[in-house]
Amino acid sequence: MAVMFCDSNCELWYDKAKALDLKVIKMPYTLAGKEEYYDLGENTDFKNFYSEMRSGKMPSTSALNAENYKEYFEPYFKAGEDILYVSFSDQLSATFSFMDMAVEELKAKYPNAKFTRFDTKGISMTAGIQVYLAKKYMDSGKTADETVEYLKEITKHIFAEFVVDDLKYLKKGGRVSGLQAAIGTLLNFKPILKVTEEGKLVNTTRVNGRVKALTHLATQIKEKGQDVEKYPIIIVHADCEEEALKLKDKIKTELGADNLDIWIQYVGPVIGAHCGPGTIALIFYAVSR
Repeated sequence: MAVMFCDSNCELWYDKAKALDLKVIKMPYTLAGKEEYYDLGENTDFKNFYSEMRSGKMPSTSALNAENYKEYFEPYFKAGEDILYVSFSDQLSATFSFMDMAVEELKAKYPNAKFTRFDTKGISMTAGIQVYLAKKYMDSGKTADETVEYLKEITKHIFAEFVVDDLKYLKKGGRVSGLQAAIGTLLNFKPILKVTEEGKLVNTTRVNGRVKALTHLATQIKEKGQDVEKYPIIIVHADCEEEALKLKDKIKTELGADNLDIWIQYVGPVIGAHCGPGTIALIFYAVSR
């Protein structure tokens, strides 16, 4: 049997990760000169993090280096265990080049070690729901190779869209231009972004105002959802829980059902650093991405 790794950019909540015995690679962020590693919400002060951002402090993120990855993986290679790492999208970070360096060095030292990385083509709970489903699948007695084949099908169906509250964070990350940010702020436009089949973030449309943005997200699940009663529906928010609860109610109204498994949780600091406070996203199993 292989051990399964994920990273904290998948944002699967810590209690679920612990219950499934997942090995978690913690991703770094820095705020006010202090570097932290995201722990999937176990000891994270979300209120303080987003309050600091609202006050004007800009957090930063960075890639892990090869030595970091070796520290995570070597104990399992040394013990003769195979590794399946279900990761966030390699379109969104340079960190995987350092991971590749680490794995090559470890394979030279442990030639019988088997390492497999599956790219979920997503981030936040777009990746997290895949990690969750894959670990449950593997725990039912499936091999790592069988789990990868399962994931190849699952990843085609995980749909995610999100809306941000302040365009300056997308501007900083290059997702919108300075002109787009200025016009959008002036006119109260809220861009809707989605995670593509390639694992990139793209702007799909824009709506006027926050209420219409939430309504747009809720209608997406009615239009595109598939087997929604069989899979969790996930709402993640960057310190706007009241709106997340409103979105939950809108989804129930759209689908005409009360027995849905709807998860609500925070966006972590690493991803929150790029999208900003007030971001809200909806992730669900769909006909296609």
